[in-house]
Amino acid sequence: MGSVGIVTPQIFHFAEPLTLECNRTLPSFDLIIETYGTLNNDKSNAILICHALSGSHHAAGFHNTDEKKAGWWDNMIGPNKAIDTNQFYVVCVNNIGSCFGSTGPTTLKPESVSSDGNHSDNNHVYEHSEPQVYGPDFPLVTIKDWVKTQAMLSDRLGIDVWHAVVGGSMGGMQALQWSVDYPARLKRCVVIASTPKLSAQNIAFNEVARQSILSDPDFKDGRYLQAGTYPRRGLILARMVGHITYLTDDAMKAKFGRDLKSGKFMYGYDVEFQVESYLRYQGERFSENFDANTYLLMTKALDYFDPTRDYSPASETEVIEPSIQIESSIAASVNATKEASESELEDTITSLDEHKHDRQQELTALKAAFAHTQCQYLVVSFTTDWRFAPERSQEIVDALMATGKPVNYINVDAPHGHDSFLFDIPRYMGAVKGFLTAPFITDSQSKNSRHNSHQNCQKKSGARS
Repeated sequence: MGSVGIVTPQIFHFAEPLTLECNRTLPSFDLIIETYGTLNNDKSNAILICHALSGSHHAAGFHNTDEKKAGWWDNMIGPNKAIDTNQFYVVCVNNIGSCFGSTGPTTLKPESVSSDGNHSDNNHVYEHSEPQVYGPDFPLVTIKDWVKTQAMLSDRLGIDVWHAVVGGSMGGMQALQWSVDYPARLKRCVVIASTPKLSAQNIAFNEVARQSILSDPDFKDGRYLQAGTYPRRGLILARMVGHITYLTDDAMKAKFGRDLKSGKFMYGYDVEFQVESYLRYQGERFSENFDANTYLLMTKALDYFDPTRDYSPASETEVIEPSIQIESSIAASVNATKEASESELEDTITSLDEHKHDRQQELTALKAAFAHTQCQYLVVSFTTDWRFAPERSQEIVDALMATGKPVNYINVDAPHGHDSFLFDIPRYMGAVKGFLTAPFITDSQSKNSRHNSHQNCQKKSGARS
């Protein structure tokens, strides 16, 4: 009830070469997608869903009647839900580099078969050998690369302009990149629990997760499938580290506290606390369904994300000026302090200046990136999300407001941390639904303009309404 029901994935093959940001080329690639709802005649009701790190194309519904767990955003997508499939045609695409059907490390390298039955791969010929998966040879991809392939999919579907591009976490980064790279191809952009770029702390978490995989003896330099092994322990640890960052201390305290699994200390290194059992379970389950090379690729794509890279900031003078004013005002109080405190205060001032300077530069760069965007934005953050804190969403909002772009912002009170974007929170769902169904600003302006023009004509001609 309330679900899109049974859905069947579709695979789109792209025979043309794809040049990536890393300057490597995929000779061809596949994208696997799911669609929900019906595309209208003028193809104006299409919404693109971009998935997060561990997500896939299976965002809603079920693949068969025996499946017990619905798609990862089933509470958001469906009849009469926030993204209403009675009204919209929804497309969710699995990104290249993933392990759920689109071309990635677990798929076979394109190869030709010679007349003698040998397989050839570039300049090498393997006599009667089996085709090889990409494995660690799959190129590093970026958010920008994913958006490029999604635009190619749009062309294949005949969708010139998306009613909206929607994403949470890493999906929100893709939505943001869409608005920058293809400004004329989307009317609305929904950025949920996301960030304009990763902080040093976030990059550090990703690096710890990657090292847990890379240091697993079964990783075999990424060729574990050929070797018949799998870096299960490394992937479990990577997921455990990641999962901790998605939750909050309060949420973990409420769910587990310091409860013991057996009710008493066992004085060993096996599972004793309930929270340990939970993390190990999450890691085990993840390791059974996800590919280690894919995890490495995805986290690197997160680290690289920066929509301002192609845009030059404003002049250095414009950025530095506020810092000079702060320095001169604090300098007066510094002169009144004792000489022993002078050095410490000056260090503090320098640190504050550098921080303010960096923030100003980031804002200026974001303003440059958003200057030519044409869509309306909804930015959603969650009060307890410390992975991508509300302050990071506010940076996006500040830059959009500074460039005069139409933006709605809501900071939702939720106890679930970063994972809040996956929960059915009424205020959150209502904000998304309201934004997607509200008249587009230019539509309203156009209607008002036509209405005013009609009234003026009536007044000039003496007609009565």
